[in-house]
Amino acid sequence: MASYRYIVTSPPQWQDSQVTEYTESAAANPPQSVVISPMLRQIPPLNERQLEAGVGSAIVIPLADDGRFYHRLFRSSTLGCWTLVGNNCPHLRRWQPATMPPLPGFSDNPFATRADLVVAARSLLSALEPYKSASRARIKLPVATAAGFDDTAAQLEGFARPLWVVPYLFDEPSTGNLNLESWMEGLKSGIDPAGPEYWGDLGDFDQRMVEMESIAVALLAKPGVFHDSMGVDQRRNLAAWLRKINDHEMPRNNWLWFRVFVNLALIRSLGVSRDALQDQIEADLRTLDTFEIGEGWSSDGLWGDERKQADYYSGSFAIQFAQLLYVRFASDEDPQRAERYRQSAREFGSVFWRYFDPDGSAIPFGRSLTYRFAFAAFWSAAACADIPFPPPLNSPGTIKGLLLRHLRWWSKQHHIFNTDGTLNIGYTYPNMYLAENYNSPQSVYWCLKSFIVIMLPENHEFWSVPELPHPSASVTGTSTALGEVEVVWPPRHILCNTPEHTYLLSSGQMTKKGHKAREAKYGKFAYSSALGFSVPCGTLLEQVAPDSTLAVSFDGGENWRVREAPVEERILDIEVLGRNVGTVPGLYSAWKPWSFMDFSIETVLIPLREVYPGWHVRVHRVKGADKMQGPWERIQLIDSGFAIDAETASGRIIPKVRRGTASIEGHCTVDSSCLITSRAGASGIVDSTADTELELLASSSRVDTQETVKAKCRAFCLRPDPNTNIIASRTFIPSVRHEIAIENHEGGDGEIMIVSGVFAVAASAGLGHEVVYGMWMKRPKLSIRIVDGELGRVHSRARIPGHRSSGRRLTDTQAPGGRSSATHAQSPEAERIPRASRYPALRVKGPGWWVALIQ
Repeated sequence: MASYRYIVTSPPQWQDSQVTEYTESAAANPPQSVVISPMLRQIPPLNERQLEAGVGSAIVIPLADDGRFYHRLFRSSTLGCWTLVGNNCPHLRRWQPATMPPLPGFSDNPFATRADLVVAARSLLSALEPYKSASRARIKLPVATAAGFDDTAAQLEGFARPLWVVPYLFDEPSTGNLNLESWMEGLKSGIDPAGPEYWGDLGDFDQRMVEMESIAVALLAKPGVFHDSMGVDQRRNLAAWLRKINDHEMPRNNWLWFRVFVNLALIRSLGVSRDALQDQIEADLRTLDTFEIGEGWSSDGLWGDERKQADYYSGSFAIQFAQLLYVRFASDEDPQRAERYRQSAREFGSVFWRYFDPDGSAIPFGRSLTYRFAFAAFWSAAACADIPFPPPLNSPGTIKGLLLRHLRWWSKQHHIFNTDGTLNIGYTYPNMYLAENYNSPQSVYWCLKSFIVIMLPENHEFWSVPELPHPSASVTGTSTALGEVEVVWPPRHILCNTPEHTYLLSSGQMTKKGHKAREAKYGKFAYSSALGFSVPCGTLLEQVAPDSTLAVSFDGGENWRVREAPVEERILDIEVLGRNVGTVPGLYSAWKPWSFMDFSIETVLIPLREVYPGWHVRVHRVKGADKMQGPWERIQLIDSGFAIDAETASGRIIPKVRRGTASIEGHCTVDSSCLITSRAGASGIVDSTADTELELLASSSRVDTQETVKAKCRAFCLRPDPNTNIIASRTFIPSVRHEIAIENHEGGDGEIMIVSGVFAVAASAGLGHEVVYGMWMKRPKLSIRIVDGELGRVHSRARIPGHRSSGRRLTDTQAPGGRSSATHAQSPEAERIPRASRYPALRVKGPGWWVALIQ
């Protein structure tokens, strides 16, 4: 049922007006309690029209998008019905939120067949037609923003990125108003060193290297389209320009694939001697193979102290996508490597599907998110390379569904287009806070990588098999053969495909390269397909927008550090007590907010869906607060949940609601908890430290909780600056603020334990608000023991209650000499190195944790 926005008022007391949301049926049955003023009855009705409506006594004034009144309705005492009053209102029109104009052919596309994808591709490309240069070698959109490289290269982007789909449209019987021949003309002009639209010579680390990839793949896939239309001199120009990529330095990351494809195209399509280029191809492939980090994953560059990145560049944007194209075009000459890449794709795909929600959305994570539906390019390339996958992807129909659902989801995001039909920079709406310094207005067309599947002809099996649902679409209970939670160790993720929403927990990725908002794109605890994440727009807390992360300040909030570059990451097994669930995984990491201070925070992330639907828990161990030197008196530590859309269905900011209200839309803070509900779903956080059983074993240090170190804790609803979240332009963030006194504590290191329960349910889950509120009120309870020594050598798997005082001080069960007492003798089943059989490298020395969930 559609919802609309009205003002319901009791004239002449206009100051008492209130905005009320109505469904379509409710609009015909307004409230009974509002009385019409006699004054209003004296207004002569203009363009009077009787409306079929229920009884009532109220004035309902629909609001225009700009908030002005453009209709007036009142109940006539003589007609007994609702009457319209106004000079320009011949009929009742209801308010609906404005959107950017949709793009015909894309926004209304069912994305079910190959023909549908062709229509969408034509639609996306047709919007570029007015912006082609005179010689067709450049495309520049009418947007004044710039990228960090020269504008000639940016205009080359506009020409080259559509080549991910252009070559395959030449075979179509109709191209509409799309001038495909202009790309052939433009290629000849762009490579002519004497021409006015020459793309230019290359330098080191040149953006032109990136744009060469789509040109090279077009030559490999459809050599007749471009190569055969050229004369001898033009072919010579093309070969000379492409060969320049071998003469300059380039980043040691996914860019190396660009050079591989350029050299393959030079050999296979332009007749360059293999002897001249094969050594470079082999050298680049050997380097690319060093990026492998296991289970089919590759990092974007060598995994190490400078970078630990395994985002969508590892899959759809670049590396896995490129490996699959290599299988497509080079299997005959490099069969062994091609087979290895096939196996890599099978392993990678066996978990990559978990990054997609059944509704088609993907979990945004990492950089370059403005490439949008390029997220699904892996599935396109897998179809083109004819990769057979193991279950649950063992049918081409499953791959087809993952691709087409994703495109359908994007077709519903109307704000991704400018008014002229071109794509804008952003995610679900225009957003320059999200943009990278290498995003020109034309960069966004890398999204067309997902359309490469059009290279498969209409009679290919991929187009004839029925589309199958998402592998987890049938999950309705607490368990499934596939499982709702899976550890994916190479990217340091725990994937949670739950009915409440699809999200991941993360610890371990980072980069020292100066990517904008790198701490937000790699360092948060959680990322959601439904709720996205936020990026900073300034240095104040509201501008930092610290959703799903820790923010720390020691100077009264003038400066904030948010979590980034976590270290010592590992997987823990968390035992569940009181239910036959066994264990759930936990993701451990440590973080130092300031390199010059001996202050650190260890965190364990625990997904709890099987026991507490909608929840995950963060256990923080704060160390070194007593050792900080300086004029500061307190540390502020803010732990926050998912940012969530802060607008009601009628377009108003959600209100504050009273304590204990199971409101459909509103935010409520009660002591140490905050819950926000809106049209996007529900998001909340609670400080669970007081409800956690804490115990310390075999340690020479002491672990305190908030009251023992004079700490204060309160929840609040953080209102970040608009346009910081990548999915919703106005959001609220449920948060808990901890203020910890900086002073020396007697008896040890003064470590502090903080436990946060984080709650989220997306509107797409389809749960009633009473059900969601009931889930919110069923909050997690934990029992935690900390053991110094070798990780995983816990002394008992049985629950041993700790001290339950209000101060939450840990009991100390330590024998003389710092050794454990005999009552905690180790049992064989207790010696569990996290996922040790799978990840033996995780056997490390360090502080140990033992965490159990109490049901």
